[in-house]
Amino acid sequence: MSLRHALIGLLAEGPASGWDLTRRFEELLGTVWPAGHPQIYGELRKLQDDGFIEIDSEGPRRRKTYRATPAGVEEARRWLISVEVDHTLRLEPVLRSVFFWLLTPQELAVHLENEAAYYQALAQRYRDLAAAKDRGEYGDSPQTNSIRIAAEAGIRLHEALADWATWAEEHQPRQSET
Repeated sequence: MSLRHALIGLLAEGPASGWDLTRRFEELLGTVWPAGHPQIYGELRKLQDDGFIEIDSEGPRRRKTYRATPAGVEEARRWLISVEVDHTLRLEPVLRSVFFWLLTPQELAVHLENEAAYYQALAQRYRDLAAAKDRGEYGDSPQTNSIRIAAEAGIRLHEALADWATWAEEHQPRQSET
């Protein structure tokens, strides 16, 4: 995923400050595509230089609110339509699983219990977001309908990872303590 295109997409919904974008990014994408203040502010400067966003207003303490330009929206559309999707998944929990044999059964059991609980909590966070959308709390716009679709992906992905961690704990090799 491209941070720049995600920011343009968020700004296409409406004007926002860098702080608002950071909060929104964390709320919607934090567990699948983290981006902190420094990354976001750096990318906002580049997007402005490229003409994809512009300053909508400047408030107290020089707080700037940005909005997507028509060229920015067109760039986001080009990315969605023309750029091949990168399907690479970098899941550290799966990478770590290759080396579970280095842990004692007790260490592994605790680790996998924690992983299952973590992913169930994330799935619940996305279920709550989806339920709020389904109740109409965010209105019925193309933007909120897209967020509902993304929330469903978050639910299914994190439930699958929780199920995997539970399965792994139940199927861990029984070995003697090292």
